[in-house]
Amino acid sequence: MTSLSPQSSPRSEPQPTPESSPPSSLSRIRIGSAPDSWGVWFPDDPRQVPWQRFLDEVSGSGYEWIELGPYGYLPTDPAVLREETARRGLTVSAGTVFTGLHRGPEVWDATWEHVADIAALTQAMGAKHLVVIPAFWRDDKTGAVLEDSTLTPTQWRSLTAQTERLAHEVRERFGLRIVVHPHADTHIDSEENVTRFLDATDSSLVSLCLDTGHYAYCGGDSVKLIETYGERIGYLHLKQVDPLVLASVRAEELPFGPAVARGVMCEPPSGVPALEPVLAAAQQLGVDLFAIVEQDMYPCPPDKPLPIARRTRAFLRSCGV
Repeated sequence: MTSLSPQSSPRSEPQPTPESSPPSSLSRIRIGSAPDSWGVWFPDDPRQVPWQRFLDEVSGSGYEWIELGPYGYLPTDPAVLREETARRGLTVSAGTVFTGLHRGPEVWDATWEHVADIAALTQAMGAKHLVVIPAFWRDDKTGAVLEDSTLTPTQWRSLTAQTERLAHEVRERFGLRIVVHPHADTHIDSEENVTRFLDATDSSLVSLCLDTGHYAYCGGDSVKLIETYGERIGYLHLKQVDPLVLASVRAEELPFGPAVARGVMCEPPSGVPALEPVLAAAQQLGVDLFAIVEQDMYPCPPDKPLPIARRTRAFLRSCGV
């Protein structure tokens, strides 16, 4: 595995925000965090913190909800995972799967084999959502181009049809709702591609996991998307981008992995988009939504995530959640 050395541009350290007296109550928003905010991208990697430490620290930071992260990082035995999470006051909000559904029906069997195990664990943990991330068109570490960055009309039809099929099967077999996650260096990234995908899929089957950082990374406006496609927003990932680092990433055409190592995803509230308007827009939808904090930091020193998590949770309390 290629080593990515984190770098950072000079900036002042974000200051903790007092936890008392939030300005308003965003009662429909449930805040959580994920292994990603502890530098966890893979089921097993010596540079990642052990799963026990992640659970201890995410609970100690004031979060009550977590995602499963990469399948195999947390225990896959539901009885073990239930015991480990319950004694720390944690509950699972979602599992995550990676797919390449634009490649057509021929990838269905392999996709379902991957999805079924994760969906079963997600269901067993009492969660109701499955976050679906599209395949990368270039390698996130080496930058090698794996396929064209633009889908053909046939590939778009395969992507939408196979995603609807996945949504139907996951709902019928596991009682879960899929939420598709626009992501940098995938075919569902920019405002143009996100809205094209939403317009071409059945709203009763397919919802969106709006990741505020990835959408900003790709030039999108999260508040505008919530206000325009509110009925399709089924889940949130809260994340911010450092605009100065992003400018250099774009100028150098860096793939996503090296961009993260450079610090493109930063600690709130020092980046964009501002999270207060996003949360306010989400609250206006009048539905219960998970808002899971993710600050991509792979790889990172093991002692770095906990102080950031505590400050971020305090900042979000000051926003009213």
